Amino acid sequence: MKIETVTLREIRMPLVSFFETSFARMHQRRILLLQVVVDGVEGWGEVTCGEAPYYNHEATDTAAIVLRDFAIPLALGFEFEHPAQLAARLSRIRGNAMARAALENAVWDARAKREGQPLWKLLGGTRTEIACGVSIGIKDSVGDLLETIEHELADGYQRIKIKIKPGWDVDVLEQVRGRFPTIPLMGDANSAYTLDDLDHLKRFDAFHLMMLEQPLWHDDIHLHARLQSAIATPVCLDEAIHHARDARQAIDIGACRIINVKLGRVGGFTSALAVHEATARAGMPVWCGGMLESGVGRAHNIALSTLANFTLPGDVSASKRYWSEDIIEPEVTVTPRGTIQVPTAPGMGFAVNLARVKQLSAWEQTFR
Repeated sequence: MKIETVTLREIRMPLVSFFETSFARMHQRRILLLQVVVDGVEGWGEVTCGEAPYYNHEATDTAAIVLRDFAIPLALGFEFEHPAQLAARLSRIRGNAMARAALENAVWDARAKREGQPLWKLLGGTRTEIACGVSIGIKDSVGDLLETIEHELADGYQRIKIKIKPGWDVDVLEQVRGRFPTIPLMGDANSAYTLDDLDHLKRFDAFHLMMLEQPLWHDDIHLHARLQSAIATPVCLDEAIHHARDARQAIDIGACRIINVKLGRVGGFTSALAVHEATARAGMPVWCGGMLESGVGRAHNIALSTLANFTLPGDVSASKRYWSEDIIEPEVTVTPRGTIQVPTAPGMGFAVNLARVKQLSAWEQTFR
């Protein structure tokens, strides 16, 4: 296999409604897309980082520099037999996992198309239908949040995740549980707390959450073990898990009971497969997290979610939740029972609407 050309684009997609976490409110996404040609076959990848370095150290503009000046030059003309070899070559770039992942994932898509099989089968997936949860950002009022939850449940979603932060947590969860006492519910803190908040975090046990996601520092595993030993609510690690070694460490010291696998955060499919294997061996369930992806990243998340140990509903939801019009055809839809039917077409299973992509593009650059 050899990458012949890479086209890097930035598209700008307005969200249907704002999405707020503990660190930012977003109205629009600036997304980098990669269109590669490998042995004459086209593949697509998406950089899943945010516009600012708040979730992790990556941002749209810095990822573009890393791709343009380092990752793409390393990949062009490099001959390899398997995408994992490309991942190994790109690993000399320290960090910047989401930039590297986009390039590797595009190659996986191209390889699956060349072999005439769905990407999820090439990865070793086994599910033909995946369970879907939904992530709901911080709202202007609890009333708005309750109304949104009601709507998402009516659409069939099997699990509700709400963003929380100090000042928007216990009272909010109490009202949510009062209205929806039995729904599968989780809270995502995006590292908004410290261990000094332990007594406060213990109060979350009263709400019988499926999990509390990354409550402490984004780069911490050790202190999460102290927290997990002190609370009954399962801790889920997100930002702190970058590869299989982190997953094994978290498992060994009891830092969590669940792990969120984000394809970009762990550096692409090769690394995600290794994390999946490590957690499966330990009997620790995983689920697929989302980063407000366009249809390209969403299609990759669907493929990842077909792996056997993705036993919990992920954040892979319908296109219409975020976009008035997505960039793939058909758009991702969710069944009334809260599932997505896994596509059977070769590659990621969805066609990219290139006219729509060009319409949304702020700039593009092709490398040969």
